[in-house]
Amino acid sequence: MDQILLVEDDTAMAESLIFALEAEQFAVRHARTLDQAEESCQGVDLILLDVSLPDGCGYDFCKRIRQKENCPVVFLTARDDEADIVHGLELGADDYITKPFRLRELIARIRVQIRRSKGNTPLPDTLTATERKLVQYLQINSGRVVTREQILNCLWDQHGEYVDDNTLSVHIRRLREKLDADGVQHIRTVRGIGYQWIES
Repeated sequence: MDQILLVEDDTAMAESLIFALEAEQFAVRHARTLDQAEESCQGVDLILLDVSLPDGCGYDFCKRIRQKENCPVVFLTARDDEADIVHGLELGADDYITKPFRLRELIARIRVQIRRSKGNTPLPDTLTATERKLVQYLQINSGRVVTREQILNCLWDQHGEYVDDNTLSVHIRRLREKLDADGVQHIRTVRGIGYQWIES
């Protein structure tokens, strides 16, 4: 049974969502604050996250969680300005759904994200720590184009080593040699921009 972490401080909203999600055979953990969410996020298959919470901002939590958890993050919030939506997606959210929402659409979009995340390609044991971090970052953003600058920021000073633009090109080339042995090209170059992870 897929595990969902619901981070929502509105009790009535949370109870309604938990009832609906459990009816769809999801197991739901509920956190009312970011502190509770931090304690409950390990091992979940998807995080459903509000933006405005009693002890902080969901955007900050999304940014932190992207550094340690490889699961989809879907914002579910009343903040529907274009700038808010863009900001959430740029922080690494997999989807951004505004309130009020249609329940069937929400369920469908949750299933899509979980299905996509579970299709991640198994990583070979020969990957270095930096290569593994790079693949995980690309997988988190599967289907989206990430710029070289975004990747470099993710890998900056990873495990005590400096990763520059040329080193990144070397890592990408070596990763392709290790990952593409099955005949599937997993890392697509988007000329002049960056890279995109393609699931097999």
